[in-house]
Amino acid sequence: MRLTEFHQLMVDEFGEHEGKWIAHSHVLAEMGGTADELIERGVDPRAVWEALCDDFEVPAERRLGVDDAARR
Repeated sequence: MRLTEFHQLMVDEFGEHEGKWIAHSHVLAEMGGTADELIERGVDPRAVWEALCDDFEVPAERRLGVDDAARR
């Protein structure tokens, strides 16, 4: 997963400001850091996204993000 896709998924699910706050503040205990820290360390953004989805109980049907047509 590209970093831009990760950021778009965060915005789609949590919103612009809350998504940034979660990425910066929410510690993924099983992975040992926040999303921002983990990605900076080189962890695959997909693994980070899946861990966030698990922590925030994001349903499977929303884990792929919003369809591009729905954004328009």
